[in-house]
Amino acid sequence: MANTPPPPVELDELLAAEYEYIAQTANQANEDRARVSSFYLLAVGSLLVALFSTQFITSESFSKNVNLMFSGLFALLTMLGISTIMQLARLRSAWYESMLAMNQLKDFMISQNSELSQAFRWKTSTLPSKYKLNSVSYYQAVEVALIGGLMMGAAMFFFQQAFFQISLLNWVIAAVTGVLTVLIQLQIYKHALK
Repeated sequence: MANTPPPPVELDELLAAEYEYIAQTANQANEDRARVSSFYLLAVGSLLVALFSTQFITSESFSKNVNLMFSGLFALLTMLGISTIMQLARLRSAWYESMLAMNQLKDFMISQNSELSQAFRWKTSTLPSKYKLNSVSYYQAVEVALIGGLMMGAAMFFFQQAFFQISLLNWVIAAVTGVLTVLIQLQIYKHALK
């Protein structure tokens, strides 16, 4: 058997195929990000519909068990919110990795033909940061964190209502719990992207 050289590979075709694949992965990360947010909003909306369907029951007639049940459901939605925040961060990271891969290909193409350097706006050195406050991904994370904070505030309110007579202090505790939950979720998002 003679040593036969491997068939020639057209560099342009290979680069074009790789570039197309990377572009598809970036696009998929963006589409998945929209689905993740929508799923969370639907889950929250479903629970709120269930809660409002019990509007014929006055809050005074809520038993301890019903209050604890609502507290648990709202706490569960808060945990789903944290999971959604983590998924949004991971999808932003996936998009960022796709952009790095795409820029690596562009850097290679520029090294082969320096005239191409004027063709690309985004280069590795100009790529937006992974954690960017002014991005759709961050705004989606804020939206989920705000809803998660509202859910945790409601969980705290129903938990307190199960054991105590409701006063202004209980409302303040629920509000502070909600605000802290928002801040914690945004820190989780930031930490996941740093």
